[in-house]
Formats: sequence, C-alpha cells, structure tokens
Amino acid sequence: MPQVLEFALPDLGEGLTEAQIVTWLVEIGDTVAIDQPVVEVETAKAMVEVPCPHGGVVTARHGDEGQSLPVGAPLVSIAVEGEGGTGPGLAAGTGAGAASAGSASSAASSEAPDTAAADTASADDGGSGNVLVGYGTGTATAVRRRRVRTSATTAPTVRVREAEAPAPAAPEPAAAVPAVAVPADVAEGPVPVISPLVRKLARDNGIDLRALSGSGPEGLIVRADIERAVADSARTPASAEPVPDAAGERVPLRGMRGAAAEKLSRSRTEIPDATCWVDADATGLLAARAAMNAAGGEKISVLALFARITSAALARFPELNSRVDTVNQEIVRLKSVHLGFAAQTERGLVVPVLREVQGQNAEQLSAGLAALTRTARDGRLTPAQLTGGTFTLNNYGVFGVDGSTPIINHPEAAMLGIGRITPKPWVHEGELAVRQVVQLSLTFDHRVCDGGVAGGFLRYVADCVEHPALLLRTL
Repeated sequence: MPQVLEFALPDLGEGLTEAQIVTWLVEIGDTVAIDQPVVEVETAKAMVEVPCPHGGVVTARHGDEGQSLPVGAPLVSIAVEGEGGTGPGLAAGTGAGAASAGSASSAASSEAPDTAAADTASADDGGSGNVLVGYGTGTATAVRRRRVRTSATTAPTVRVREAEAPAPAAPEPAAAVPAVAVPADVAEGPVPVISPLVRKLARDNGIDLRALSGSGPEGLIVRADIERAVADSARTPASAEPVPDAAGERVPLRGMRGAAAEKLSRSRTEIPDATCWVDADATGLLAARAAMNAAGGEKISVLALFARITSAALARFPELNSRVDTVNQEIVRLKSVHLGFAAQTERGLVVPVLREVQGQNAEQLSAGLAALTRTARDGRLTPAQLTGGTFTLNNYGVFGVDGSTPIINHPEAAMLGIGRITPKPWVHEGELAVRQVVQLSLTFDHRVCDGGVAGGFLRYVADCVEHPALLLRTL
C-alpha cells in the first residue's frame, strides 16, 4: 500500500539555518526517482539544487517560490509504493542533521519508542549515499534532531502515513492542536525554537519568546515571527490625516545580500583596519602579458598576473596571510594561500576562492580564475567555493574607477585593491611620458602587523608590476 513520506529541508552545511525556495523543479503528480533534484533553493552562501532521497509520486509541495523555510521544515511529500517505502530512504534517508525531521521519524522527540517502523528498519547496502550534508539513502545510523513541543498536550505528528488514511501515532490519536501563544506567566517548559540565530534576534530586540505564537511547523518560532513582533512593537498609532509614504521601497536583507550585510558589518565592527595606496607604472606588466599571449595557448588575464604577484608578496610578508583568533587572543599565520577575488554577478557581489595558489603559475591561475568566474555568473557556486579564503583581490578597476577603501572580508587580515589601468603622464627614465598607470590599495588588519609590513607588501607588489622580471627570482 502506498505511503506518503515528508522530506524535510536538509542541513546544507556551513552552519546554515534556513533557505529560500527559488524554483520548484517538480509539479504535484510528477514521478521522481531517488536523488532526483526537486527544488532549487538559495542560502546565504549559494544556490543549491536539493535532491530527494525518496522515489515516488509528488503529493504536496510545502512552500511557494520566494518563501523561506527553516532547516528541518517539511519540503515535499512523496507517495512511495510498498510497505517498506523506499527501504534505505526510510532507515537513513535523512541521516544526521536537520533533515532527520523529514524522514520516517516522529517530530515529537526521541523518547517515544514506537514512533514509526521506519526508524528501526535496516538499510540495504545500496542507496544514494550522502548527496547533501547529513542525509542520503546510505546505511548510516540516523541521528535525531530533537524538536520541542509548544505544550504538553500537543500530539506528536508521525511523518509516515498511508496514502488513503492517516495512521495513528499513539494508542489514543489526538487531533492536531494549532500553535497558540504561551501565557506570559508560564515560566516552565521548552520554548519552540531551534535556530540560535532566532534566539539571538529575539534577545537583541527584547522579544519574549514565550509570548509568541510560532508560524513554523508544529508551532516552531522562526525568524519571520521575531521580525513581525519587532515591527508590531515599533508600530505607532496612525494619525487622523493620511500621511504620504516617505519610506520608499523596502528590500528584504536575506539570502546572499543578508549574509553579505552581516559579514561586512562584523568586519567593520571587529577589525581595526587601515589603508595605504601607491601608483604604479603597469606598462611593463602589460607588455609582458602581450608577449605571453603571443606565444600561443590560453590567454593570460591581467587578474591572473596580479594573483601571481600577490602570491609572491605573501611569501615575503606572511603576516598578511593570517587571521585573528579572538577567543584565544592569538594571531594564526596560515601556510596555504587561498585567494578570494570579487566577482560581480546578476545576483550581486560574490567572492569565490581559488585554493592553494602559492604553488600555481600564471597559466594555472588564469584557468582557475576563469572557471570560477563562469560558475559564479551561472549562479552555481557551492558553499565550499565561497568560503575558506585567506586573502582577497578586489579588481574594482573593471568599473572604471581608480581607487577604493574596501572592507576586509572577515575573518581575513587584508585585501588588495586594483584600480583601472589608464594612460597618464609619468616620469619615465628622467623624461615625461604617457604610461599605463594603475593605483593599488591595501586595506589591512592593524592587529596582525604594523604599517611597515603593510607598506613593504604594497611596495613589493608595485615593484613587480613595474618590473615583472622580479618574479623570475621566485619561479
């Protein structure tokens, strides 16, 4: 007999707690295979296609395009054939992490021994494996995420049910109890909140979580509930006379834009940064690039040459390839150089990371940067390709500007800015000439080094731009 399984939004890694539905890839009534992508979501890090560990017929989609869901919330319902459903998908379909909320386990707590037969079913050797962080249809033992209840009288909801009629979840089945606001004088019992970000948001705004009615699954309090409570508390009585709307358009800070805003604000708050500048004659660098490209093979980009120069400069000034451990009050100097570079896309500014650049030549760097740029513009960067950088290049010259004081990409210690390369009058070999000049800027964390180190780094970069032959010493 067919059973209906609810697949929950899985843990997408990198500490993400929610995702926004961008595009549904299936319709109600479609037949899907195991591990077939069913929805495309946007997290604070990237766009991700979410595969479903169950095969069957789609019976429900739990969310509209543009809606944000917390990790562990129901995503899609699948009707599967047979008493055992999808077999491995029932035993370990959601594995460890928040996706266990969408498997055949009970949504109440791990204290109920008879929630569903799927929790004790043995997994086959075959299966999908961990196709996303923490879930798949492999043989790993399922680890539950405890979900708190809004009250002691709320009946547990079993996520495995017959397609024709609901199966009782307890000897005395109870109707679903809608979430209600907890009285202010109730001082005991768990608060229905999973996300630590939601708790912090409530604490920062003085919101009493026990006085809220959650709009999430089973009364779960989500970020939207806190934001609504903050807006309600700040709302003033309307005046008798209509007042023109002077606020303008409101654009939600969420997804990648919200993550960028939070990271930039943290950088400005935590890092005591300073910036130094220098102009450099890039005529020799452009001539060297032209000679390289004339020799055949893949074209070498200007950004790749700056990446090669930056790698050599960091080898001389390793203080700038570091980060500050504020917990232990230590400066951590890193051995590997993972170079981030700013890339403008239709969805905003992203910073892909090219790893282990300290051992790469100009050809390898050019190919790696080009591949990551294409992936970024297609919106297909993974969270792993957007994290782990140790130093960042910011080529704002592509926008036709000369200089900038960029914000350091926290928790890195420095960022090198590259302005446009443009013809300017320049004293060359004692005579005034028109040369190709670029302005370079270095913004650095003053905790990791003094101005002498930062100035030495920037001067070395400028020297390599003006005399590329200096790099031959380190090839």
